[in-house]
Amino acid sequence: MSMSSSSNKKLMLHQFRDMAEKCQVPLMVIKLLQSKYHYKEEAEIICNKVQVKLSKECFHPSNTCITDLRTSHWEEAIQETKGGAANRKLAEECYFLWKSTRLQHMTLAEEVKAMLTELRKEVRLLLLTNGERQTQREKIEACACQSYFDAIVVGGEQKEEKPAPSIFYYSCDLLGVQPGDCVMVGDTLETDIQGGLNAGLKATVWINKNGVVPLKSSPTPHYIVSSVLELPALLHSIDCKVSVST
Repeated sequence: MSMSSSSNKKLMLHQFRDMAEKCQVPLMVIKLLQSKYHYKEEAEIICNKVQVKLSKECFHPSNTCITDLRTSHWEEAIQETKGGAANRKLAEECYFLWKSTRLQHMTLAEEVKAMLTELRKEVRLLLLTNGERQTQREKIEACACQSYFDAIVVGGEQKEEKPAPSIFYYSCDLLGVQPGDCVMVGDTLETDIQGGLNAGLKATVWINKNGVVPLKSSPTPHYIVSSVLELPALLHSIDCKVSVST
């Protein structure tokens, strides 16, 4: 997420992933495979294989659609585990259950809604997320977060994603602000923080919820917080520092 602290126009870019509560979605697919298709330990193995495939996923919109690609992940995982002929119908059933359950559990916590509402009275807010267009737009709609932001930018709809400076410049132009007036806030050092640094933003804030110790080679954020709810106080602190220095 990013916030700006200029006195007039202000911008906040928010990493989408921070906003949605995570759930154990594969559990629903495991139950389906066990109860309807009488799989045993294979059900969990299949779900684990799909998670690995998702983590290594390379999506090219010109070659296929995201639905076909992710259905293929399930089809391959089932065939690798059970053997025999490919079962596209079962793969589709697993994928759509996985997808629908995932979207159902994507919500904004009430305290986050309240924080965004208050922040928007003082700063301009922009949600910036990497990812394939259809997938990210479905997430945004599922958690109904549009009304909390002045604009939303999805990396899959742009020529380049974070950490490329161009998507940050595009976001700034969209709201009519300068990069030097913005603060990037996100939970990923390699894309959110590095991107903010690449674009020359006023500051970068890393949300380190689990107290992870970064690698020495990782980009260094200007600030570190453990919760997104610490942002209002931090933004005030950044404003105060700017006032003192000028």
